[in-house]
Amino acid sequence: MTKRCASSQNHTSVTDYGPKMSQNESQSNTDGKVQDEDKKKVGLGKKVSLLRGMSIIIGTIIGAGIFISPKGILMHSGSIGMSLIVWIGCGVVSLFGALSYAELGTCIKKSGGHYTYIMEIYGPQMAFLRLWVDLIAIRPAGMAVISLAFGQYILEPLFMPCPIPPVAVKLATAIGLTTVMSLNSTSVTWSARIQIFLTISKLLAIAIIIVPGLYQLFRGNTRNFDNAFEFSNMKLHGMPLAFYSGMYAYAGWFYLNFVTEELEKPERTLPLAICLSMAIVTCCYVLTNVAYYTVMSAEEILTTDAVAVVFAEKLMGKFSMAVPVFVALSCFGSMNGCIFALSRMFLVASREGQLPEVLSMIHVRRNTPLPAVFILYPMTMFQLFVGDIYSLLNFMSFLRWLFIGVVVLGLIYLRYKKPNLPRPFKVPLFIPVVFCLASFFMVFLSLYSDPVNTGIGFAISLTGIPAYFIFIYFNDRPKWLQRSLDSFNRSLQVILEVVPAEQ
Repeated sequence: MTKRCASSQNHTSVTDYGPKMSQNESQSNTDGKVQDEDKKKVGLGKKVSLLRGMSIIIGTIIGAGIFISPKGILMHSGSIGMSLIVWIGCGVVSLFGALSYAELGTCIKKSGGHYTYIMEIYGPQMAFLRLWVDLIAIRPAGMAVISLAFGQYILEPLFMPCPIPPVAVKLATAIGLTTVMSLNSTSVTWSARIQIFLTISKLLAIAIIIVPGLYQLFRGNTRNFDNAFEFSNMKLHGMPLAFYSGMYAYAGWFYLNFVTEELEKPERTLPLAICLSMAIVTCCYVLTNVAYYTVMSAEEILTTDAVAVVFAEKLMGKFSMAVPVFVALSCFGSMNGCIFALSRMFLVASREGQLPEVLSMIHVRRNTPLPAVFILYPMTMFQLFVGDIYSLLNFMSFLRWLFIGVVVLGLIYLRYKKPNLPRPFKVPLFIPVVFCLASFFMVFLSLYSDPVNTGIGFAISLTGIPAYFIFIYFNDRPKWLQRSLDSFNRSLQVILEVVPAEQ
């Protein structure tokens, strides 16, 4: 049987060493629990409504790619018609994955997303491996890439037409990242409200592209759609890579499952938010590409690095200068949504004993998971200024689909292993089966197309095995080391003003 990390049962309760509150802020009850004077529990609460849930999904899926360079699918498919079919097909397959996660989220009503489902189905060893890869590589690198895009496009209107100094980009990136972290550690309500605002902003930006594009289409500007399915241009051998690019564009549909415990009526909100959000995103992606194809030829799209800017220049003149601002807001929304969701995964991992106990604690006044929010900050900053971010993402890209495929495979396993498990929302079995096949196909495609980088990524992930035995399984630490760790944990708790969440 696996052993858990040292918990509060093995040493003096950290609550005894918490920050001292003024009388009008909070007080201790007879059980040693910290509550405010209104007797409200210290915890996250259920503050994520349907609208906020949709803003998390839409806001994290739609990033900078659809505005800047949505050409991967067109390049690999070889024709406009096939590229639109791939966009629609990837939206449907992503919906299948999201619906599978909706079933898991309504029968396993815990936050944490992938990590929690792997823990419940496969056990702590596999869950720690996923957590380890996320913590040391995937999440810091992914966050650094989104943040760099924000830094690049927020400065572009100020430097046009000159190139932006790399140092300025990194400084703007660091400021943006710090702002997002601070926002999520200050107020759950305000971070959710800002996420809604940013999601509406990026949908408005997409509408500014779609409406004039469709207007041109209805006026008869259809020359770019002539011979849209011309077989001489199709690249059947490139279709797998086109599909891979499309699935990457839809990535992010799983983030609402990271905050299941904070959802209002999760058995209703989770599947409804997923269905509505995926329908909106798929329509936006397909119609945006139709608008691009109406105004620009396939050759123009493939040769430009800023599709939305060229589109705006052709139809709206100087308004094209506003496009980088919309792209920056879109990136900021993705950053905010990712931090909001990922912090809950680290909180749950701490609660399970696989990360330091302080990461599961909540700020006594703000009711935010402050330590869990900031855990990614130093790693992201390090990779931003020192690391080779894009190489790391190439190493790890296949692991994302491997673990997601494994999670959905676990859904099929639960259907037969625990047929009587309450399932408020249940999908037809063919849906998880199709998605599993798609996920493992992308894993195989990574192995086939880039075996070296995939092998390096797999080797990095295997370092989680000795880490598990060192930090989790073998828990008999020397007393002096345990005392030092306990002292550090209590000191950090006092500095951050956090306490264990009340049940």
